[in-house]
Amino acid sequence: MFVDELVITARAGKGGDGCISFLRDKNTIKGGPDGGDGGSGGDVILLATTHVNTLYHLTGRGIIGAGNGVQGGPKICSGKGADDMVIEVPVGTQVLDAERGNVLKDLNDADQPWVLVRGGFGGRGNVHFASAVTRTPRKAELGREGEVRKVRLSLKLIADVGLLGLPNAGKSTLLSTMTKARPKIADYPFTTLEPMLGIAQGPGESTFVIADIPGLIEGASEGKGLGDKFLKHIERTRLLLHLVDCSALPLDEPEKAFEMLKQEVASYSEDLAGRPIIVVATKVEDEECRKRAQQLATAVQMPVMPISSATGQGLRELGNAIWSVLSGLQDS
Repeated sequence: MFVDELVITARAGKGGDGCISFLRDKNTIKGGPDGGDGGSGGDVILLATTHVNTLYHLTGRGIIGAGNGVQGGPKICSGKGADDMVIEVPVGTQVLDAERGNVLKDLNDADQPWVLVRGGFGGRGNVHFASAVTRTPRKAELGREGEVRKVRLSLKLIADVGLLGLPNAGKSTLLSTMTKARPKIADYPFTTLEPMLGIAQGPGESTFVIADIPGLIEGASEGKGLGDKFLKHIERTRLLLHLVDCSALPLDEPEKAFEMLKQEVASYSEDLAGRPIIVVATKVEDEECRKRAQQLATAVQMPVMPISSATGQGLRELGNAIWSVLSGLQDS
C-alpha cells in the first residue's frame, strides 16, 4: 500500500542513573566512593534510503522509541549506552513539525541520516561528588529523559520529469513504454491510483526519472478527484509534460484540455506553473489525429510533439527533446 503522509511520535531513550557505591574489598574496609556513570539513551534517527518507496511500514507503530541507557555500576563502571533506533524512510521525505507545520528537515539525499530526537545523558555516579569536605557522598544524578517529538512525514517523490494529463490521456502507457515501470493500464479513467516512477533512457548512457500521477480533472486544485492529492509529487520535477489526448474520440477538445491543465497547475502552485513544459499530443495514430495535434499547436501557440505509445512513433524524438531541456537546465 502506498502511504505518503504519516504522523509519528518519536521518543529517545532515557539516560541511565548514576551509581552510589563505595569501594569494599579484602584490603579496604572503608574505601571512597566508586559509583560509575549511567549510559546514554539511544537516539531516534531517520535514514533516507532507496530501499523503501512508501511510509507504509511505519503505520500502526504508535510511539517509536529507542532504548534506555544502563545504570552505572561499582568500581567506577559506566553503564552501557543504548543502541540508536534507525528508521528508514524514502528519499524525498520531508519532516515537518506536527503542530506548527514548519519543515524541520528535507531528506532528499540517499543514505543521509538525521537525528530526529536525541537520547538523554547518563547521570553521574557518586565518585564525582567527593570533595575534601564530603568524602563519602551518598548522592548520584538521575539519567536525563530523552527528547520527545511529534512530526509529520510527507513524501515528495524526486524525479526529473512529471507527467500531467486528464484521465486516460496516455500517461501510464507512455511511462511503461519509455521506462521499465509497469503501471496499471486500462481503457477506463483513473487506472493510476498512486504515483509511479520510472527511469528512461536518454541519448547515449544518459538517463532521467519520470513521475506519473493520477489524472487531473477540472477543480483538482480545489480537492476534486485524485490528482490534487498527488500534485506534490511533481513539485521537485524540473520539467513537466502536458499530455493531451488527440485521438478520434478524446475526452475533451485538445486545446480546452490543455488550458484546463495549465489552470489547475497554476491554482495549485505558481512556482510549479513556471517550470518548463513540453506539450505532447498522445494517441496520434492516423491522419485525423495528426490534424488535431496541428490544431492544438496553432491554438496554444506552442510546439506540440505528436506521439503514439502503441506504435512507438515519436517516442525517440520525445526522449531527445526531454534530455535537451534537462541538459539546458543543468547548464544554466
